[in-house]
Amino acid sequence: MHHLNRIASKDLVIRLLKLKFERNKLCEACQTGKQTKSSFEPTNVVLTTRPLELLHMDLFGPSRTKSLGGNYYGLVIVDDYSRFTWTIFIATKDNSYLAFKKFAKVIQNEKGCRISTIKSDHGVKFQNERFNKFSEK
Repeated sequence: MHHLNRIASKDLVIRLLKLKFERNKLCEACQTGKQTKSSFEPTNVVLTTRPLELLHMDLFGPSRTKSLGGNYYGLVIVDDYSRFTWTIFIATKDNSYLAFKKFAKVIQNEKGCRISTIKSDHGVKFQNERFNKFSEK
Protein backbone atom coordinates (compact mmCIF):
# COMPACT_ATOMS: atom_id res chain seq x y z
CA MET A 1 0.00 0.00 0.00
CA HIS A 2 2.92 2.31 0.73
CA HIS A 3 4.16 1.90 -2.84
CA LEU A 4 0.69 2.55 -4.28
CA ASN A 5 0.45 5.77 -2.26
CA ARG A 6 3.87 6.88 -3.55
CA ILE A 7 2.97 6.12 -7.16
CA ALA A 8 -0.36 7.95 -6.88
CA SER A 9 1.13 11.02 -5.15
CA LYS A 10 3.91 11.46 -7.74
CA ASP A 11 1.63 11.01 -10.81
CA LEU A 12 3.78 8.16 -12.13
CA VAL A 13 0.81 6.39 -13.74
CA ILE A 14 -1.41 8.25 -16.19
CA ARG A 15 -5.08 8.48 -15.09
CA LEU A 16 -4.47 6.69 -11.77
CA LEU A 17 -7.11 7.83 -9.32
CA LYS A 18 -5.85 9.84 -6.37
CA LEU A 19 -6.76 7.40 -3.64
CA LYS A 20 -5.33 7.11 -0.16
CA PHE A 21 -4.59 3.55 0.81
CA GLU A 22 -4.47 2.66 4.46
CA ARG A 23 -1.20 1.13 5.49
CA ASN A 24 -1.38 -2.62 6.19
CA LYS A 25 -4.98 -2.81 4.93
CA LEU A 26 -5.67 -4.87 1.82
CA CYS A 27 -8.79 -4.70 -0.29
CA GLU A 28 -10.76 -7.91 -0.71
CA ALA A 29 -9.46 -8.52 -4.26
CA CYS A 30 -5.84 -8.07 -3.13
CA GLN A 31 -6.36 -10.44 -0.23
CA THR A 32 -7.84 -13.09 -2.52
CA GLY A 33 -5.13 -12.65 -5.16
CA LYS A 34 -2.25 -12.65 -2.70
CA GLN A 35 -3.32 -15.39 -0.34
CA THR A 36 -0.37 -17.11 1.21
CA LYS A 37 -2.15 -19.94 2.97
CA SER A 38 -2.10 -23.09 0.88
CA SER A 39 -5.25 -25.10 0.33
CA PHE A 40 -3.60 -28.40 1.18
CA GLU A 41 -1.01 -29.19 3.79
CA PRO A 42 2.34 -29.87 2.12
CA THR A 43 3.55 -33.41 2.53
CA ASN A 44 7.08 -34.76 2.50
CA VAL A 45 5.91 -38.34 2.12
CA VAL A 46 6.71 -39.99 -1.20
CA LEU A 47 3.76 -42.16 -2.17
CA THR A 48 5.54 -44.04 -4.93
CA THR A 49 7.96 -46.92 -4.36
CA ARG A 50 10.12 -46.80 -7.49
CA PRO A 51 11.13 -44.53 -10.38
CA LEU A 52 8.64 -44.15 -13.26
CA GLU A 53 5.75 -45.43 -11.14
CA LEU A 54 4.01 -42.06 -11.53
CA LEU A 55 4.90 -39.32 -13.99
CA HIS A 56 3.33 -35.84 -13.97
CA MET A 57 3.15 -34.19 -17.41
CA ASP A 58 2.22 -30.78 -18.71
CA LEU A 59 2.72 -28.83 -21.90
CA PHE A 60 3.51 -25.12 -21.96
CA GLY A 61 3.69 -22.59 -24.74
CA PRO A 62 3.85 -20.85 -26.98
CA SER A 63 6.57 -18.96 -25.16
CA ARG A 64 7.73 -15.55 -26.31
CA THR A 65 11.31 -16.75 -26.55
CA LYS A 66 12.49 -19.60 -28.76
CA SER A 67 14.53 -22.43 -27.27
CA LEU A 68 18.05 -22.98 -28.55
CA GLY A 69 16.62 -25.44 -31.06
CA GLY A 70 14.06 -22.89 -32.30
CA ASN A 71 11.02 -24.36 -30.51
CA TYR A 72 8.23 -22.45 -28.79
CA TYR A 73 6.57 -25.26 -26.77
CA GLY A 74 7.85 -27.42 -23.95
CA LEU A 75 6.78 -30.74 -22.49
CA VAL A 76 7.58 -30.99 -18.77
CA ILE A 77 7.71 -34.43 -17.15
CA VAL A 78 8.29 -34.96 -13.42
CA ASP A 79 9.00 -38.33 -11.79
CA ASP A 80 7.00 -38.49 -8.56
CA TYR A 81 9.51 -40.80 -6.84
CA SER A 82 12.73 -38.86 -7.44
CA ARG A 83 11.22 -35.45 -8.34
CA PHE A 84 13.58 -35.48 -11.30
CA THR A 85 12.28 -33.21 -14.04
CA TRP A 86 12.77 -33.41 -17.78
CA THR A 87 11.86 -30.61 -20.20
CA ILE A 88 11.53 -31.51 -23.85
CA PHE A 89 11.24 -28.59 -26.24
CA ILE A 90 8.99 -29.14 -29.25
CA ALA A 91 7.96 -27.07 -32.27
CA THR A 92 4.17 -27.52 -31.97
CA LYS A 93 1.66 -29.08 -29.61
CA ASP A 94 1.08 -31.85 -32.13
CA ASN A 95 4.63 -33.08 -31.55
CA SER A 96 3.93 -33.85 -27.86
CA TYR A 97 3.01 -37.49 -28.53
CA LEU A 98 6.10 -38.25 -30.61
CA ALA A 99 8.34 -36.50 -28.07
CA PHE A 100 6.79 -38.45 -25.20
CA LYS A 101 6.98 -41.77 -27.06
CA LYS A 102 10.68 -41.26 -27.74
CA PHE A 103 11.26 -40.14 -24.13
CA ALA A 104 9.39 -43.18 -22.77
CA LYS A 105 11.53 -45.64 -24.75
CA VAL A 106 14.78 -44.02 -23.68
CA ILE A 107 13.92 -43.59 -20.00
CA GLN A 108 12.41 -47.07 -19.58
CA ASN A 109 15.57 -48.63 -21.04
CA GLU A 110 17.77 -46.40 -18.90
CA LYS A 111 15.92 -47.08 -15.61
CA GLY A 112 15.15 -50.73 -16.32
CA CYS A 113 11.49 -50.40 -15.38
CA ARG A 114 8.25 -49.42 -17.07
CA ILE A 115 6.08 -46.34 -16.69
CA SER A 116 3.02 -47.27 -14.63
CA THR A 117 0.89 -44.14 -14.36
CA ILE A 118 0.79 -40.74 -16.03
CA LYS A 119 -0.96 -37.73 -14.51
CA SER A 120 -1.79 -34.66 -16.56
CA ASP A 121 -4.25 -31.79 -16.64
CA HIS A 122 -6.48 -33.84 -18.99
CA GLY A 123 -5.76 -31.45 -21.83
CA VAL A 124 -6.66 -32.37 -25.39
CA LYS A 125 -2.96 -32.81 -26.14
CA PHE A 126 -2.85 -35.85 -23.79
CA GLN A 127 -6.34 -37.25 -24.30
CA ASN A 128 -6.30 -38.47 -27.85
CA GLU A 129 -6.23 -41.74 -29.73
CA ARG A 130 -2.43 -41.95 -29.98
CA PHE A 131 -1.86 -41.49 -26.23
CA ASN A 132 -4.69 -43.94 -25.46
CA LYS A 133 -3.14 -46.64 -27.70
CA PHE A 134 0.28 -46.02 -26.12
CA SER A 135 -1.24 -46.37 -22.63
CA GLU A 136 -2.97 -49.63 -23.53
CA LYS A 137 0.35 -51.14 -24.66
